[in-house]
Order: sequence, then structure tokens, then C-alpha cells
Amino acid sequence: MATRLFIYGTLMRGEVGHHLLADARYVGPARTHARYTLLRLGWYPALIEGGETSVRGEVYAVDDETLPALDAYEDAPALYARAPVALLDAGPASAYLLRAEHRGRHPTIPHGDWRRRDEVPGG
Repeated sequence: MATRLFIYGTLMRGEVGHHLLADARYVGPARTHARYTLLRLGWYPALIEGGETSVRGEVYAVDDETLPALDAYEDAPALYARAPVALLDAGPASAYLLRAEHRGRHPTIPHGDWRRRDEVPGG
């Protein structure tokens, strides 16, 4: 059975971790409802609940054999937790959300698009 996974950072097409999705089926582009915040933690982003940002990403159908490798890449469940996320017109999906104890003070990506991260001052 496939898990629908919303990705928003280094797992997206053209990014450093995308090879981990080689066996996943690309469903299409997606955006979250405007109730999240996208943080920049150095070379990778983090999605947290709360905020007013609609975050841009991609949805993949991921098989049960691929999920453990993605969890390891995302350091889940220690750093991230895979949890449901509210998407606009893309149906139900889960995403890797940064666990509350790791939030700290990190710069935000106010436009919600990791691919445009260099447009943010200090990025």
C-alpha cells in the first residue's frame, strides 16, 4: 500500500535527496493551506504547524519499502515526525514536520518555497 507524502525541501525533484524517491510515483505539485511556517535549518528546510504560510512542494505515492529510507534520511522520529498535513486540492497526505523540541530560532522562508530560498535575506 502506498503512502501519499508531501515533500517540500531536499527530497524534491532537482534537490540533493531526490534519488531516495526513485521508486516512488510522482503525483503532482501541491501547496499546503496557509497555516504552516517553513524554516531554514542551514542546507535543509523544516515545516512546522502554526503560521500563515502556504508551503509549496510535491506529492509522491511512496511504497512501504521506501518509507524506512526516507525516515532515516529525515531522522524520524527523533528530529521529524511524519504526520498528516492539510493540502489545497491535492487530497490527503503526510509530511515530515519538525518536532517541537527542535524548533529553536531559525530563519523563516516567508514565501513558503524552498526552491526560492536564496531570495530570502540571509539565505
